[in-house]
Amino acid sequence: MNFEKLVPNVFYINITDGLKLFVDCLDFTIGHNEIKSSQPFCVLEKDGLRINLFENVALAKEHYPEFRLVTKNIEEVYTKVSASHPQFLHPNLKQITLRPWGAKEFALKDEQVGIIIQEW
Repeated sequence: MNFEKLVPNVFYINITDGLKLFVDCLDFTIGHNEIKSSQPFCVLEKDGLRINLFENVALAKEHYPEFRLVTKNIEEVYTKVSASHPQFLHPNLKQITLRPWGAKEFALKDEQVGIIIQEW
């Protein structure tokens, strides 16, 4: 049995909030766009990763997902994100920190999603 990728569904009360985090801050692009439809939806893509973003108030209130994005250059990511979108830095992990398990990490959050940026 083979799988090629994992594609999470992320629900926002307002899809624009997700676009600010993933597109504006983390440089994902919109690969499929139904944002202006009666049930706003889009597929975000970057470096072979894919995320389905939905606007759905009921589901957004039930879910608060957390993701890890693994990189080989955490300093580059941190420099860019902290300069361009410091409001997304998580107050509990707003600096690159060497964790007890050996990974360097910092974290981002908006009103709906938590993202840990990690380098092993």
